[in-house]
Amino acid sequence: MKWRGRRRSSNVRDARAQRVRSGSGAGLSGLLNMVLRLFGLKGVLALVVIGVVGWQLGLITPAMLTGGVGSEQVSYQPSPREEELFRFVEVVLADTEDVWTREFARVGRQYREPTLVIYRGRHSTACGMGDARMGPFYCPADQRIYIDLSFYDELASQFDAPGDFAQAYVIAHEIGHHVQNLLGISGQVAARRGQSDYNQQSVRLELQADYLAGVWARQNQQYLDAGDIDEALRAANRIGDDAIQRRTQGRVTPHAFTHGTSEQRMRWFGRGFDSGSMDGGDTFSQSYESL
Repeated sequence: MKWRGRRRSSNVRDARAQRVRSGSGAGLSGLLNMVLRLFGLKGVLALVVIGVVGWQLGLITPAMLTGGVGSEQVSYQPSPREEELFRFVEVVLADTEDVWTREFARVGRQYREPTLVIYRGRHSTACGMGDARMGPFYCPADQRIYIDLSFYDELASQFDAPGDFAQAYVIAHEIGHHVQNLLGISGQVAARRGQSDYNQQSVRLELQADYLAGVWARQNQQYLDAGDIDEALRAANRIGDDAIQRRTQGRVTPHAFTHGTSEQRMRWFGRGFDSGSMDGGDTFSQSYESL
């Protein structure tokens, strides 16, 4: 991918020198004790039910319950390779800003640029505590993408999906979730949390994000090198639900899918690349079996 010397986004926030300082959870404990004292065991049970319902609806996150979570600045000196990755992410984010500003303007809408936060280890978000072990993720509550750059080492070593365009695809996929959030699609899926078809709705959402990543790639093809698309397809293949389940648990359990199979993820990215337009990619109107 031809990225050096190009425009870098100003929407990347460097949080690598922040370290999470966790509290003891005294806030939750105090609340339970107060309810128990005032309303007895029935009050505590009612509070638990409210908490479960709130979590299912996405109104309550673990971070809201633990209390006492903060951060502190620590000394941190990134390696030259990490700094190069940081600049690379800035360029990729700038590319997504250009593409989606144009696409939204084409359909008479205004694109709101998200913030991308680069952190280490753990980081507090509006969606709860972010952890590097989760991989890159998008939080619709604060419209931010979060990534620990060590994920790229994992992408190459554990997922066998090296290459700069594989790395760019990961960011473009998360930006796809931001696009879905702006269009109101993410909220519709989140409202089904706790329903029997929620996993299937999640798969539809993820495959559409892959489609949108393909749209971004098509509109940036002037910056692609030979083999870049193959890198993205390989990454999509390696992070399919079936591939991950087979590697981690030795068997495939389709009812537990949340992102789609390797074949589906590759196919929907390819559809987005072939189309180059956000007008396509409707993963919600067709039957689940035909995705």
